[in-house]
Amino acid sequence: MKALLISLCLLTTIMSIKAQHQTIRLWESVPPGNKNVQAEEQRTISGSDAKILTKVTTPELWWFPSEKGGTCPAIIICPGGGYGVEAYEHEGTQVAEWLATQGFNACVLKYRLPDETLFEQATFIPLADVRQSLLLIRNRATELKTDPNCVGVMGFSAGGHLAASAATLFDTRIPYVQSGRKVRPDFSILLYPVISMRDSLTHKGSRKALLGENPTESMIETFSLEEQVTPSTPPTFILHATDDSGVNIGNTLCYTEALKKNNVRVKQILLPEGGHGFGFRKESPAFIWTDHLSEWLQELTNQKKQTTK
Repeated sequence: MKALLISLCLLTTIMSIKAQHQTIRLWESVPPGNKNVQAEEQRTISGSDAKILTKVTTPELWWFPSEKGGTCPAIIICPGGGYGVEAYEHEGTQVAEWLATQGFNACVLKYRLPDETLFEQATFIPLADVRQSLLLIRNRATELKTDPNCVGVMGFSAGGHLAASAATLFDTRIPYVQSGRKVRPDFSILLYPVISMRDSLTHKGSRKALLGENPTESMIETFSLEEQVTPSTPPTFILHATDDSGVNIGNTLCYTEALKKNNVRVKQILLPEGGHGFGFRKESPAFIWTDHLSEWLQELTNQKKQTTK
């Protein structure tokens, strides 16, 4: 019995250590764009039993270092939630813990949502935060044991739109943070992403939250990411379930088409079932996405090693 208790205590300790992560603030002082208003971050449970947060005013990276040690690629994870909330567990921390076992430094981006009551020029706030995370990781690459030339973004649903924005709009000037090659991700991973802001394809809740009730044609065009792909867009893994009733699968199809037209390497996976928002839920028939992604990441890192020899 004593041996059993000791084993259980050791197992609990190991699990606790594995679950630990480092919290890194994106901005040293008050984040640019914050209005001088009081707001308390809120964490609740959604109707689908997802852990969600909102009212973020202090963006952070939740850093899960690779379990394999050494200098590794990094992946910034953007949880979804229609730009109104962030599903930080099944589209965030659980994914990061798994990626750490795969040999990646994984970090969940707790980003500010486009809330006009809290931020100036709120539409650009989420993109400013993901750009700042790319800058921070590259500037602190040695400390964080990260290859600065292999930092990718990953996103789910509206978080997929944010990740794809980082992958396509890096040369577009926005408030609060620089543009250019240093904020270009080296690859992107998009799961059931919102891509377009066009009426025929968009997720209306995400568009309203990001662009407002009556967006200009210019803003619709800018954030319709299928129209922003260029040959400089990084290699992309994109996955969608064909029975998704939340975000039209046409978002994935049109983005893949645009990538191919621009000769950008893309791996598209269409699953027969899974619906929307499955994330890291192991009971979902779509959980096989982890196998597909693991294979693609292995190919990506092998190619990276070959090009640096």
